[in-house]
Amino acid sequence: MDSFSSFFPSQSSSRGSRWSSESLKNFRQISPTVQNHLKLVYVTLCCALVASAVGVYLHLLMNIGGLLTMIGCMGSMIWLLSTPPYEEKKRLSLMMTAGLLEGASIGPLIDLVIKVDPSILISAFVGTAIAFGCFSAAATLARRREYLYLGGLLSSGLSILFWLQFASSIFGGSAAIFKFELYFGLLVFVGYMVVDTQEIIERAHFGDLDYVKHALTLFTDFAAVFVRILIIMVKNASEKEEKKKKRRS
Repeated sequence: MDSFSSFFPSQSSSRGSRWSSESLKNFRQISPTVQNHLKLVYVTLCCALVASAVGVYLHLLMNIGGLLTMIGCMGSMIWLLSTPPYEEKKRLSLMMTAGLLEGASIGPLIDLVIKVDPSILISAFVGTAIAFGCFSAAATLARRREYLYLGGLLSSGLSILFWLQFASSIFGGSAAIFKFELYFGLLVFVGYMVVDTQEIIERAHFGDLDYVKHALTLFTDFAAVFVRILIIMVKNASEKEEKKKKRRS
């Protein structure tokens, strides 16, 4: 309960103003070095998202997205993580390459969404951006290490998702299992937005200023949430369309 009371006022408007002043004090506890590090992380993240948009556009033009781009994206990420921090330009190039290939990999899904309803794409991206901004701000303004304890629970949730997908690929999955994976996965990766943000701040306080690696962590969280929101919105739109057709018939 303490974690929630640090964000939300409980009784009066005066309590709400107290929340604001406490939040600002929490933000001031972040040193200028860490604040500058966070700026670099979020600028790099935005550049990676632009690279992903380029990857989606290339897929729509040339149909390049698929298994190979997914493998290339994972290979770029592994290469980036194995490259020493002092090779900054190389790591940034790998980050942008990973973003571009990630965009191409989800290109087929986005192509399908555009055919169903292009407005879903905009709504999903805006929704993901708002959720990311809100949860990142919450993690930044919270007390240090307040949400790091959730890391173990989220790791357990991630392993559950992995074994469910593994079992579905072998024994076949049902619509109920797919729906559970979709919503539970969304919950898990939204949680990772909070935990990863606090972990980045905590690592930066102890001298880990590898902003490229930290931006990559947040990029994977953003992409995972975006894809799940996109699938949920397309699924809901398709179900509504089917209901309309049944009523007409």
